[in-house]
Amino acid sequence: MATTPPPEDDEQALFKEAVRGVRKLKQDTISPHRAPVKVKAQRHEVRKDNAEAHPFSDLYEPWLEQEGPTRYRQADTSAYELKKLRRGDYVPDLFLDLHGLTQEQAKEELSALLLAARRQHVKCVSIMHGHGKHILKQRLPMWLAQHPQVLAFHQATRAWGGNAALLVLLRVEL
Repeated sequence: MATTPPPEDDEQALFKEAVRGVRKLKQDTISPHRAPVKVKAQRHEVRKDNAEAHPFSDLYEPWLEQEGPTRYRQADTSAYELKKLRRGDYVPDLFLDLHGLTQEQAKEELSALLLAARRQHVKCVSIMHGHGKHILKQRLPMWLAQHPQVLAFHQATRAWGGNAALLVLLRVEL
C-alpha cells in the first residue's frame, strides 16, 4: 500500500518547484537622498521666521497723544527712555526706508526688520515713512504699538529724518 504524502509535503514540493532557479538578491546599499544639514538648517530658519512674523492689524488703534510729535511708550517703560529717544541719545543700528511701499509691503518689511533686530540684539532702529499722503505715517505707529518687542518710539531728531521718521526702542533679549 502506497502512502500518500501529507498535504504539507505536497505544498512544500510545489513551492520548491516554483522557485527553482531563483537566486538570492544581493542587498544594495543605496540610501535615499537626504538634504544636507545646511539646507535643513536654512529651511528651519525660514519656517521659524514665518512663524515669528507678527501679523499687524489695521483695526487696532492704540491711544497716542494727538498733540506734539508722534510718540508712544509701553506702561512698563520709563518716561526717561522716551525722553532719551526724543533727544537722540540712542543711535539706531538698523534702518528701514518705507518710501514707495504699499501698506502690505510695509507690514512685511516692518516685521522682517523687527525680527532681524531681535536676532542681532539691536536696541534702537530708525524707520523712515516719508511725508507723502501721510498714510504710512498714520499706520506705522499703530503697527508698532501692537508689537511686544517695541518698548517706545518717538519722532526722529532732524539728524535721523525728522518728522518723516521714527526712532524705535526695542526690548533686547540676550
